[in-house]
Amino acid sequence: MADPRGFINTPREVAGRRPVEERVNDWNEVYPGGPGKALLPIISEQAGRCMDCGIPFCHQGCPLGNLIPEWNDLVWRDDWDDAIDRLHRTNNFPEFTGRLCPAPCETACVVGINREPVTIKNVEVSIIDKAWEMHNVRPQPPEFLTGRTVAVIGSGPAGLATAQQLTRAGHTVAVYERDDKPGGLLRYGIPEFKMEKEQVDRRVQQMQREGTVFRTGVQVGDTLTGSQLRDRYDAVVIATGATVRRDLPITGRELGGIHQAMDFLPQANRAALGEEVQDQILATGKDVVIIGGGDTGADCLGTSIRQGAKSVTSLEIMPQPGEDRPENQPWPTYPMTYRIASAHEEGGDRVYAVSTKEFIGEDGEVSGLRISEVEMVDGKFTEVEGTERVIPAQLVLFAMGFTGPETEGVVAQLGVELDERSNVKRDKNYMSSVPGVFVAGDCGRGQSLIVWAIAEGRGAAAGVDAYLQGSTTLPSPIPPNARPLVV
Repeated sequence: MADPRGFINTPREVAGRRPVEERVNDWNEVYPGGPGKALLPIISEQAGRCMDCGIPFCHQGCPLGNLIPEWNDLVWRDDWDDAIDRLHRTNNFPEFTGRLCPAPCETACVVGINREPVTIKNVEVSIIDKAWEMHNVRPQPPEFLTGRTVAVIGSGPAGLATAQQLTRAGHTVAVYERDDKPGGLLRYGIPEFKMEKEQVDRRVQQMQREGTVFRTGVQVGDTLTGSQLRDRYDAVVIATGATVRRDLPITGRELGGIHQAMDFLPQANRAALGEEVQDQILATGKDVVIIGGGDTGADCLGTSIRQGAKSVTSLEIMPQPGEDRPENQPWPTYPMTYRIASAHEEGGDRVYAVSTKEFIGEDGEVSGLRISEVEMVDGKFTEVEGTERVIPAQLVLFAMGFTGPETEGVVAQLGVELDERSNVKRDKNYMSSVPGVFVAGDCGRGQSLIVWAIAEGRGAAAGVDAYLQGSTTLPSPIPPNARPLVV
C-alpha cells in the first residue's frame, strides 16, 4: 500500500497544461515537456492516494486489467524500474493510453465513490515517459523462432499490439499498412497537440528491432489480395479498424466546403510535421461548424483554432450532460458527464440539443446551416417549434463517428462472416469463420476505445499463438465479446 492516509489528506491534482495563448500558436503537446513530466513534481503524492481498497474495481474498469494499485505503490516508493515492469506486463503502449484514453479506470476507482478518484491516467503516463527518459524501454526480441509466419492487416493500436505480442512469442510477423507510415489513426487521426508522433515512431522502431516487419503503402485487397496472404502466411489477423464514416445526407450535402473529419485531420497532421499537402482543407479565416461533440470533434476544434479559424461552433444532438454522475449511471460505470478537453479551453462554442436540417450555399459553396433545437419525445428526437435559425459556416466537418469496418476488398476476399452490425464475426479465441483468419479491435467489436483495441490485440495474439502452436503462454485479458462498464 502507498500512503495509508493519502486519499484522505492529499487532494487530487492533475498535470498542468501550457497557457492557452501559448499553445494555440504551435502544434506541440499541450503539456509542458509532455504530460508525464508535467506531473512529476506532485507524482509521489498523487500515487500515494491509492488506498489499497482490497477489491480494486479499477482493474475491471480497465479492459487491459492494468495492475494499477501495484504501480501506484511503486511510484510512491520511487521504484520506477519495477513500476514500468508492472505497467508493461498488461499494456504494450502506455504512452498511447496515458494520453488518449478517457480513463474508465478512474470512474471505477473506489476512492471516487465519495471523493475525487486517483489520477491513474496521469500516473501511468508519468511512468512510461520517465522510462523512455531513463532508457528503460528496450527491445525484447524472442529467444527462438517458431518458423511460423503471421500477417497483420492494419497498424493501429490493435494491429501493433497483436504484432508485438506475436513477434515476442517467436513468430515472424509482417504488418501491412495502406498509408505511407505505420500507426493508423494514432498517426494521422490524432493531432500533434494531443500526442506527438515521436511516441509512435519510437514504438515502431522498438518493434522493428524485435523483428516485426512493416510493409507500408500496401493496399491489402488491391495490390495484395486476401488469397495471396492466405497462401503466403500461416495465419492472418484483420485489424483494419472501423473506418466507414457516418454521413449526413440532407439538403445541400453536395455543396463544397463540407468534409469528413478524417479527411481534415490527417492533412493537418501532415502539414504540422512539415509535409507538403496538396489542396489542403483549411479553417483559416472561416466560420467552422463541427457536427459531433466527441473526441474527434474536439480534435477538429483544436486544429481549427491553430489554423486561425474566424469562429468554431460544435453541434451535438444530445442534451448537455450534467457535471455530476447521473443516478442511472452509478459507480463503477463510466458516466456521461460534462467533460472539458484541452481544445475546449482554447475557444469555440458548444451547442447541445440541436439538429441540422439543411446546408445553405452560395455559388456552390456552403455558407451556413439551418438548425433547430430538439427534445426527446417517446424515444425520438422531435423539433422544438420556433427554434429554427441559421448559423454561418464556410467549413463544415463531420465528426459523428464510424459505423463499422470496410467490408469490401480484403474482408470480402477472405470470405469471413459478418455479424448483425456488419463487424467481422469471431469466436472466443478471436478467430473468424475462416480457420487461420483472426480479428482484433474495432473491426470486430465496433468503434471503441484505445484500451479495448490494445486489449483485443493482446487477446488475438494469444488466439493466434494457440492456433499455431497448440497452446499459448500469452495473456488474453478479455473475451472478444466483453462489454465495457458503460450504461
